[in-house]
Amino acid sequence: MKMYCTPPKRMKKMKNIILITIAAMTLSFGKPPKYVTVSFSVEGTCSMCKERIEDALDKRGIRKALYNADEKILTVTYNPKKLEEIQLHNLVAIAGHDTELVKASDAAYMALPDCCHYREGAKCDH
Repeated sequence: MKMYCTPPKRMKKMKNIILITIAAMTLSFGKPPKYVTVSFSVEGTCSMCKERIEDALDKRGIRKALYNADEKILTVTYNPKKLEEIQLHNLVAIAGHDTELVKASDAAYMALPDCCHYREGAKCDH
């Protein structure tokens, strides 16, 4: 009875291909997402605005959102493979706050508490 086996060179080549494939899969699946950080101006007046703005950005793909009400600057760290920067502006505008690129709708703005009506120059004590 004859036994057939794969020639050693061919076997070694197949083994290398399998190892390379496994290594490539491990590298591509094991990479953490690359986040970027952007800052832009957002209109708001108080700690309630800060909470509302930051809550609006509590979404998948956003690692961190911090609003400085005194400076009127929002800093967002996000995954650009999941979101585009304009989407960050839109999320904030939907919550009722104007950004440097997107103005909140009048309906969203009027839904804000009176003390948060930044367009009329409202000031908050809280």
